[in-house]
Amino acid sequence: MAISSLAGLGKMTELRNRILFVLGAFVVFRIGTHIPVPGVDPAAVAAMFEQTRGSIVDIFNMFSGGALSRLSIFALGVMPYISASIIIQMMSSIIPKLEQLKKEGESGRRKITQYTRYGTVALATFQALGIAIAIEGQQAAGGPVVLIPGIGFKITTVATLVTGTMFLVWLGEQISERGIGNGISLIIFGSIVAGLPSAVAGTLELARTGTFSPIGVLALFIGAIAITAAVVFVEKGQRRITVNYAKRQQGRRMLAGQTSHLPLKLNMAGVIPPIFASSIILFPASLGSWFGQTEGMGWLRDISTTLAPGQPIYALVYAAMIVFFCFFYTALVFNPNEIADNLKKSGAFVPGIRPGVQTALI
Repeated sequence: MAISSLAGLGKMTELRNRILFVLGAFVVFRIGTHIPVPGVDPAAVAAMFEQTRGSIVDIFNMFSGGALSRLSIFALGVMPYISASIIIQMMSSIIPKLEQLKKEGESGRRKITQYTRYGTVALATFQALGIAIAIEGQQAAGGPVVLIPGIGFKITTVATLVTGTMFLVWLGEQISERGIGNGISLIIFGSIVAGLPSAVAGTLELARTGTFSPIGVLALFIGAIAITAAVVFVEKGQRRITVNYAKRQQGRRMLAGQTSHLPLKLNMAGVIPPIFASSIILFPASLGSWFGQTEGMGWLRDISTTLAPGQPIYALVYAAMIVFFCFFYTALVFNPNEIADNLKKSGAFVPGIRPGVQTALI
């Protein structure tokens, strides 16, 4: 009894330490979102992003936990890493070398992770350079956004933002190893939830001033809870396919066949399709927001306006891209032929279905 109690106490201590590590990592992340890059005027930055409120930039700002609107060292967030991961996964289905690495176990996974980091650096550098060029000549109510423009500012900004993104990637890996759950996913979760208190406070303020009726606010909160419950239900939903294992002989003994199940998630693609769709839509819209005021670049401003949240074109394009990437990504991560072949090699079969091609078809 005493030994089991000590074992339980040890597990509780480890769980507590893991939770504390995650909370500590969140504190570091939130502190970083308030540290601006060198060479900018925070007041002018705030005034500049206030002018773009309601545009597509708000979505990018949400994924960065508000870091973009402060032009902090974590302004890019982990989105370059997410995009690089998806691109590498897509390329692994068409490039034989990457496909072979996926089958090499842990060593292959480490190499793919390294390639993903290289891609993250490339994407972050490109995005950071775009931000540096875009804000260099911007003027806001508080004065010029960049205090000392020039090549030095561009180099400093790119180095700072790329380093910030890679630090968040490292922090996410540490959370996965020493904390609870997937670190990158938790950082994205923390980024989105960071704006929740201010959103709730703003809604309650609108109700207090009479802009929203109390019944409308109550319906809004009930709807949010219902949608969250529906998302959790769909995310946890799965179909379990019964799998039988044939009898096999081990030495002089004949082992009886076993019955198991193959879980197939209802939503295999997870949140990857909406995240990747957001990244693609953000690219032309961000260019329009940054360079639309430049002479001869009015067409970029028109694109940014057309793809602003709430516009019909934005909703149609976003929905279509989510559906496309849902099918595409599911086809990448779930290969029926490979699963059927693995079941056949291990002596397993679906009752009433012939192993091999017939199993893959169901």
